[in-house]
Amino acid sequence: MCHSQMRTLIFVGWVLFYVSFLLSIRKMWTGKYVRSPLARTLFTNMVTDSDTSGHEAQKWYQCSPDMLEEKVRSLFVQSHLDTETQAFLNRSVEKSSWLFTQLYHSLFSTIFSPVISRTSINGFLGRGSMFVISKDQFQRLLRISPEWKGERMLDLGAGDGGVTEVMGCHFNEVYVTEVSTPMKWQLQRKRYSVLGIDEWHRTGFKYDLISCLNLLDRCDEPLKLLSDIKKSLVPGTGRLILAAVLPFQPYVEIGGSWVRPKEHIKVTGKMWEEQVMYLTTEVFQKNGFDVEAITRVPYLCEGDMYRDYYVLDDAVFVLKPQD
Repeated sequence: MCHSQMRTLIFVGWVLFYVSFLLSIRKMWTGKYVRSPLARTLFTNMVTDSDTSGHEAQKWYQCSPDMLEEKVRSLFVQSHLDTETQAFLNRSVEKSSWLFTQLYHSLFSTIFSPVISRTSINGFLGRGSMFVISKDQFQRLLRISPEWKGERMLDLGAGDGGVTEVMGCHFNEVYVTEVSTPMKWQLQRKRYSVLGIDEWHRTGFKYDLISCLNLLDRCDEPLKLLSDIKKSLVPGTGRLILAAVLPFQPYVEIGGSWVRPKEHIKVTGKMWEEQVMYLTTEVFQKNGFDVEAITRVPYLCEGDMYRDYYVLDDAVFVLKPQD
């Protein structure tokens, strides 16, 4: 047998072993094997079964108003599992059943994860789309009608632009930022104006809305970010919509590894409501923002061959710069 045939047989044997290994562990995959803090958080907070019933899913939206201070209690907006959220869950379940696609994704991730960030891998593969709020939930939070139009919005850390689409239909100009190059390609294909991460607050114009969804715990200088956002909003009418995963666990991804950010926000409290109160009074108000609305929603991510989808616990705030 020639040398090239031997290499081919070894490669095919390795692939078959890899596929059989993945299939064998699919049903016994648990969070204790996950090394990165973000992935561990996913497993800690995700639902126990992917086929969550409507009744169980409503727990994603529950809040105990009595645990909120009176001035914050009146700002809470109750959200529910709606048709748009359910449609995302249905698509995720369908994609998770594409066995050969999931095997290819898993193989690609295994090979390149030591040198490429998880976000960029998802960008290359066109997977891992996120869902935070539906169009109806967005409109209720900002108290706008379906026909309302603004001039300019900015979505910081827009990913593949899936969440941007929910908000962008209300604005004439949509700008985005993203660190991952493959994700930038996807954003450009969707015809969004991509700005540099050090450029968006130096453009010379201001934004009617800035979106900062699940970015505060993944950036190196979150307090500076809040300061730059405040300066970049249209005076008087500009708003910030900000989502934060709770419990709040800040880490920054650098070259495939996870490290503590330079500005470490340590949020106290164990319950969702306690951490909402801390963010409101100790982070947002002390950095020049007043809360106008709060809701609790699931932060959903498309799954893989192990789970149909992943769920984190989100708090979404509408913030107004203080005068």
